[in-house]
Amino acid sequence: MATEIHALIEEGAARLARVVDNPRLDAEILLAAALGQSRSYLAAYPGRQVLDCEATDRYEAYLTRRAQGEPVAYILGEKEFWSLPLLVGPAVLIPRPETELVVERALAHLRADAEFQVLDLATGSGAIALAIASERPACKVVATDLSADALTVAIRNATRLGLERVEFHMGSWFEPVRNHVFDLIASNPPYVADGDTRLEPSVRRFEPRAALFAGVTGLEALGAIATGAARHLKPGGWLLLEHGDRQGDSVRGLLLAQGFEAVATHRDLAGLDRCTEGRWPGP
Repeated sequence: MATEIHALIEEGAARLARVVDNPRLDAEILLAAALGQSRSYLAAYPGRQVLDCEATDRYEAYLTRRAQGEPVAYILGEKEFWSLPLLVGPAVLIPRPETELVVERALAHLRADAEFQVLDLATGSGAIALAIASERPACKVVATDLSADALTVAIRNATRLGLERVEFHMGSWFEPVRNHVFDLIASNPPYVADGDTRLEPSVRRFEPRAALFAGVTGLEALGAIATGAARHLKPGGWLLLEHGDRQGDSVRGLLLAQGFEAVATHRDLAGLDRCTEGRWPGP
């Protein structure tokens, strides 16, 4: 293996060229992590020699894993979401930029000074719950997940970020909070249909199946949340659901059928339907 930074990047990009969409970017990210430096450091010193054998060995190991399709976030064990560095691993989905739309919509309904009660269903790494807690410290945020392993990751993230006031409970959907009502419920639930062929092979192979696939239609989890949410929302409370880019019409129908008002679908930065919300008028 070469020793100069620019040559290490070129070698890495060449190895990844047939596997990933942005081989040079991935090579830069992995080399920076192996060196304990930033990508700006690589750009500033392209001709600098790397004589640290442990660092080059780490880079080699990272490239091998990436060439096998493993996501960069799992290799490095971390992914940024809402400017928060979140620990991630095979027990949780990798937080994605489009999920930040759910946080944006939640914040639009949560006054900064109000002591609202917020619920995040299927929290995974804790991304949505922790982002809301970081922006609305007066709110009480509760998060649930069916996976004990996912909750372990979420709790570690809360502790690491100093957001220990977020409560985490294990169980299916509303079961852990059966006697509680909230001002806002948000969720990024499983919404991929079992037969959907559009899912990237690396996602299908490495990320947790239970957090991705909802059933035959892909609407099973979304429907369960829409049906149960009314019993756990205060009058005027909001339900926010992330969903697939072709599910906007269906999710609006689910909320309208349950009696939600002000139902609307919002698009992500790619212009795709991504988050549908509705206000519960009360019984």
